[in-house]
Amino acid sequence: MSVTILIVDDEPAIQQLIAYNLRSAGYTAICVNSAEQAIISIQEVLPDLILLDWMLPGISGIEFAQSLRKNPRTKSVPIIMLTARVEEIDKISGLETGADDYITKPFSPRELIARIKAVLRRSLPEASDKILDIEGIKLDPTTYRVTAMIEQAEGSQEKELLVSPTEFRLLHFLMAHAERVHSRTHLLDRVWGDHVFVEDRTVDVHIRRLRKTLEAVGKADLIQTVRGAGYRFSAYTEDIS
Repeated sequence: MSVTILIVDDEPAIQQLIAYNLRSAGYTAICVNSAEQAIISIQEVLPDLILLDWMLPGISGIEFAQSLRKNPRTKSVPIIMLTARVEEIDKISGLETGADDYITKPFSPRELIARIKAVLRRSLPEASDKILDIEGIKLDPTTYRVTAMIEQAEGSQEKELLVSPTEFRLLHFLMAHAERVHSRTHLLDRVWGDHVFVEDRTVDVHIRRLRKTLEAVGKADLIQTVRGAGYRFSAYTEDIS
């Protein structure tokens, strides 16, 4: 899954250094120089994480972080504050605005990437390269392979399942958030993107295709319909639809 990170920093050298290291780590980096530019960028593409400088021209990083947390569309986007302020009271102020982490300048690119990965593991488990294995369905994000362990007379055998790129992303998201119920709208936002204008029923079509694929290995009941709420991937297969 491609992860988009918005860099909000008015120092070109730091902006370029961060962007280079993010892209080298496999992330998509978008750079802006101010909170005002960030607002325009977020209207176009909702990032998965924001690296936000404390000291910005115009709207400060703290003020911008506060406005992000008040906006229903951006309130859940992780924020890592970047600042030269090293006093504990400043760190507390940054975290109290809703920032998920706080890094003081200067920092090493390795530390920054490690902190980004830690925040994303909490907020976007589907962005991880971790292999998921639930009830015999194994999904490997690095190889884009989905396999199922099936029982046969001669013993267990692993079978590869063929899924489209969209269905892979959908299955990855559901498995990464196993047992949680997700509405069609939430799935569209997280799997397709909040600026991709497709109908809610598109989710139903892809759910049916995934179930048909899983049905061939006796695992269709892992994707459950929760009436009036949405869908979930669950190892508990009681009939709740």
